[in-house]
Amino acid sequence: MAIEVRRFPIGLTNSYLIKGQGLILVDAGSRRNPDVVEEKLRALSVNPKDIALIVLTHGHWDHIACLSDLKKMTGGKVAVNHREKEWVEKALKPLPRVLTPWGALAKILSRLVATATRFSGTPVDFSLQDDGVSLEAFGISGKVVHTPGHTQGSMTVLLDTGDAFVGDLAMNGFPLGFGPGMPCIAEDPNTVKTSWRLLLERGAKKIYPAHGKPFPADVLEKKL
Repeated sequence: MAIEVRRFPIGLTNSYLIKGQGLILVDAGSRRNPDVVEEKLRALSVNPKDIALIVLTHGHWDHIACLSDLKKMTGGKVAVNHREKEWVEKALKPLPRVLTPWGALAKILSRLVATATRFSGTPVDFSLQDDGVSLEAFGISGKVVHTPGHTQGSMTVLLDTGDAFVGDLAMNGFPLGFGPGMPCIAEDPNTVKTSWRLLLERGAKKIYPAHGKPFPADVLEKKL
């Protein structure tokens, strides 16, 4: 069955709907506005109850703020790397180190918005290990792959089609930088590049970042 991908911004952060034989959501956005989110889903002809799984690329606040509402709305299971399970369940708001001048500004703004954004913790159903997990049980041809660098527990949803949903392993454009490439905030830039290589070796063809528009994966290859 063909895979259908819809970019689905929730606040400052792109979430992505992936539809095959089943339907999953990647990331849960930065803004708590469940009524608006449900309206947007229905405008895309998506019944929220059809979303069986919500995969978190990592546990930063701007990827989980709407998670509790989405879990209630959809009944979907929540999956995140085991290192960041506590962040999600306790609604923690850690931030990694800054890599660029844009990152310094982004971190200041992120702290301000995070302080004003209130959300509750959400139980995690699948505490993902670093060897990843197949998505076949959810009707999607692909798997969740451990791709640390932005955070130690960062994960990528890599489809058999070569579509890679990377969270903040890469970013694309203003206001977080100029064009696609290195995230402006990350724990270890060398590890970011190692994860890029892993995705390229596993057949990534198109990168779907949480911030900015999708771009061809060979852009990352040129930056290694």
